[in-house]
This record gives sequence, structure tokens and C-alpha cells, in this order.
Amino acid sequence: MAQLGKTKAPKTEAQPGQPKQTRPRKQTPRQQSKRGKNGQQKPSIRVYFLGGLNEIGKNFTLFECENDMVIVDCGMAFPDGDMLGVDLVLPDFTFVERNAEKIRGIVLTHGHEDHIGAIPYLLKKINVPVYGTPLTLGLVEGKLKEHGLQGKAKLSVVHPGGQVKLGCLNVEFIHVNHSIPDAVGLAIHSPAGTVVHTGDFKIDCTPAQGEMIDLARFAQLGQQGVLALFADSTNAERPGYTMTESKVNDSFERLFKRAENSRIIIATFASNISRVQQIINCAVKYGRKVALSGRSMLNVMGIGVEMGYLNVPDGVLIDLDLINRYPKEKIVLVTTGSQGEPMSALTRMAFADHRKVEVGPGDFIIISARPIPGNEKTVGTVIDELMKRGCEVVYESMYEVHVSGHACQEELKLMQGITKPKYFIPVHGEQKHLRKHAGLAYALGKTASEVYIGDIGDVLELNEDYMKKLPSVPAGRVLVDGLGVGDVGSIVLRDRKHLAEDGLIVVVCTIAQDDGRVISGPDVVSRGFVYVRESEPLIEEAKELVNSVLENCAGNNIHDWGTLKTRIKDELSRMLYDRTKRNPMILPIIMEV
Repeated sequence: MAQLGKTKAPKTEAQPGQPKQTRPRKQTPRQQSKRGKNGQQKPSIRVYFLGGLNEIGKNFTLFECENDMVIVDCGMAFPDGDMLGVDLVLPDFTFVERNAEKIRGIVLTHGHEDHIGAIPYLLKKINVPVYGTPLTLGLVEGKLKEHGLQGKAKLSVVHPGGQVKLGCLNVEFIHVNHSIPDAVGLAIHSPAGTVVHTGDFKIDCTPAQGEMIDLARFAQLGQQGVLALFADSTNAERPGYTMTESKVNDSFERLFKRAENSRIIIATFASNISRVQQIINCAVKYGRKVALSGRSMLNVMGIGVEMGYLNVPDGVLIDLDLINRYPKEKIVLVTTGSQGEPMSALTRMAFADHRKVEVGPGDFIIISARPIPGNEKTVGTVIDELMKRGCEVVYESMYEVHVSGHACQEELKLMQGITKPKYFIPVHGEQKHLRKHAGLAYALGKTASEVYIGDIGDVLELNEDYMKKLPSVPAGRVLVDGLGVGDVGSIVLRDRKHLAEDGLIVVVCTIAQDDGRVISGPDVVSRGFVYVRESEPLIEEAKELVNSVLENCAGNNIHDWGTLKTRIKDELSRMLYDRTKRNPMILPIIMEV
């Protein structure tokens, strides 16, 4: 194979009658990068999408080149309305466990739950080094402590601008703006080329904390040649630009003046340290004390103060137990519950279930967050309850009390424009977000063969000459309920839904061991189906039916328990549906004596 770009054509003078010889054209960085050392064809890089696509949360991606694997983010998601009793949702770690010996490390973009929440569960299965910025690892350390893993995991701090070598992959951390400090995008330099992963980002020229996004580095990478761009799609449906955090400062100023005679209660995300800093600054200016409510709020703010990300003047922060010692107009209460979570502090206040805070007239409540898709109804319910108690409530759609941490369409186009990727892959979002983001790429000149909209379990192979989909790998969700991880599956959820919708009927009876005749019972117990005292005729009919089924089986010499239970279920289910048009779960309990 000819070696391209290695030798120069000698200078020659054109002879009369011969065509003039021209010097070879200078290659662009993209053309030069198509060949590796010694002119060999470059290898490919594989991308395994194990979470974060067609959903909000559970971000979990695996990159592989030449038998070296790196995990980018390891997040969890919160259960939706169909996951009754489930506490949280994790990615499926099956594929990662199978390839544990190839994994060189976990790289984290920032400290939100949907990017770090599943790390303790993964580290219990495979112990690999974790790399992140100082605040991100501070939050991870707090989670590991809760799970009894403190000191067992290797946490390595990498500052924005730094790099870490993981096998043949060199991962560079690039500063970005987001709703939590210390957020980074990633440039993964590999023998296959450079892949850029934005993480969650926005472009904020006047952030509340820190510097603006390092656009210069993204542009520099674009000049050097970017094989693929993986970009945050959360706000791909929203036109224009995301508002700057300084707008929230102005809004808080106006609202603090307006509420000068009221107690101010502000609900926000616990991880939004810069927002809490803005609230503290306003409280200091207007001579108010600040109290924190909610376990996650106390945890994150404790880490923020300890690591120097939160500046709290002496005497400003007070314990929640002490708020009644101060006049209402001298208090600001910062709380969790901006998403209407059932057990959060704000929800408990709204339903008069909070042990330390009682709300009512004289309370000015600001909800400084936008409802996550699917949470609109629960947030609305909390707002209604607070208003019924006489509180004045301000929320995002009324005033600029919240700005998103994610880029809108013009920022997303700018990121694509400066990185100039060969291939574009939208990530982090539901199908509508991914499609809309892909549409922006098409508007910028990309063709369908250069854009890939993935799903969980997909495997994508990227090469300078092609992009192709490979066979899928195991991926999905694992449900956590209490201390149980993965023991609640689709069948358990189906049963819970059945119980919730139609209730339960328990049939208890005792039969003779020798001939199967009924000795006592049957007794019928109803839970969540009908109130027994008001439905005695129906219950009596059910008892008679079960009795006749058992007698019929005994007469036909049928003693198999499985058959007896199936017959009872079938006959009783048919009769109850005819009488009530409901299908309760039926649980026969048969004893032999």
C-alpha cells in the first residue's frame, strides 16, 4: 500500500513538450487522519448504548477501541407511574459484567443522579477506577458511604483541561456550563479518531458560578478533526438560546422585595448549588437567615460548603429546628420537592405532614425548577394544596425563577458547527428529542448516512470510512425496591398493578387427604375488591361455587393441587366478572388433613 503524506515529490522542471508537473495538494487534517502509523487503515471504535436513549435519565454509555473499554456516566432514573412501589431504576449491567476484564475505568461528566446514581450498584459487581471532577467525586463519595463502599473504590480527580489515559483511549475533560458546578464534556482520543461527548451542557456567557463553556477547545478539536459528536438532546425541541443564570438573580431580587413581610420558601433541585448560592446572596442582602430542609439538600449543601463551592457567611445558615425563634419575615427556607415527589419536604408541607414546618398565610413560596416531563400533574397538585392553605405561590411559568441547564436549538447548532463532526449521534433524551436534534443536523447539511438515532442495547461501529450498526447487546432496566435489586420484574409489577386496580380475593378451605371432600370452609376474604359486610350475598355465592367445584373434583377423583386451584380460579373469576365486571386477583389456599 502506498504511503500517503509521508514522502514529498521531488522538485522538477517541466521539459518542453511535456505537461507541467504539479506538487501534491496539501491534505486537510481530516484527510491526514484517515491513515494511522505506517499508512495502515485506522481501527474502528465501538459504542454500546446501555442507557439514556428514549428516556430521561439512566445515562450509561460504553466506548471500546482495540479491546480497551471506558464507561461514560453511570446514572439512575426515577420510576414512572406504572412502577408501583419501585424506588429507583438502574441500567442493566449484564454486558459490562461479561466484559469486566476489558474495562479500564468509569468517566463521569457531572454529579447529577441521572449520571452518577447507579455507581454504587455497579462497583458492587466490578471494582474499576472512577474519574471525575472534584465536586462530582465528592458527591460520589457521599453515595459510596451510604452503601458501605467508602475506601473500597478508587476515585481519581481530574480537573477540566486535564486528561487521563485508559488503555489506548485518552480521555480529555472540557469545561462546560450546566446547572451544577464542575460539569465537563469529553474528548475521547483513540487510534480510531477523536470522539466528542458533550455531557449535559448549555452555553452561558454569564454563569452564576465559574467561567463560561470552553468553546475554544471544542472549536480546536473541530479543526483537528472530530470523528463523531454525541450531544445532549434534552432541550432540542426548544428554539433559541437557554437564558443565562443572571436572569434568575434579577428575579430573586424582585421577589425578595415583594415578599418583604412574608416568610420565603424556595423549592429547587438539591444539586443546583449555584441556585442555592444565589438564594443565600439575596438572603444576606435582605438580612434574612437561611434554613435547609430535605435530606438530599442537606447532604449536597454540606459537600458544597466543605469543598468550597458554596460561600455561606457566618451566622446566615441556621438549623431547621430554630426557624420559629425568628420573625417570619427574617427567614428563607430552601427545600427539596420542586418535582412534587411524594416524600419530599415541600409535598409534606403542602399536605400538613411536615414535622417541623407548617405553611399558611404569610408564606411566599417560589418553585425554582421546571417540571420534568411526566411530573406536571404532581407539581400542579402540590401548588394547588399550598394555595388552599393561603400561601402565595410563584412558579417557573409566572416569573423567570428558573433557567434550564441544557442547550436549546441555537446552542446545539453552534456546538455542531464548531466541532465539525463526520458523524452525529444525538443522546440523552426521549425519541422526540433525539429526532428533533437529528433534524438540526440535517438542517446543517448532514445526510441520513451521517446521523444515527439509537436505542438502548444498540451497538454502533464508527470508522473514518463508515458508520454501521452491529448486533444488539443485553440492556434494559433493573428495578430497586428497598434492599432488593432486580428481584422486582415485569411479572411482579403486573401483579402489583392487578392488585391496585381490582383487588384480591383469598379462598381458604380444608379438604380430606383420602377422598378430597371439603372438611371446613371455604372461607372467602376480600381485600380491595368489595366491602364484605355490604356484599354478603356475593360472598355467599362465591363460597357455594368454590364448594361445588371441590365436591365435583372429589367425585371425579381429582386430587392434584394445581388442578384444584386452577379450577377454583377459573370458575370464581368467571362468576365475579359476570356479577361485578371486575377481575380481582384470586388466591386459593388449600390445606389437607
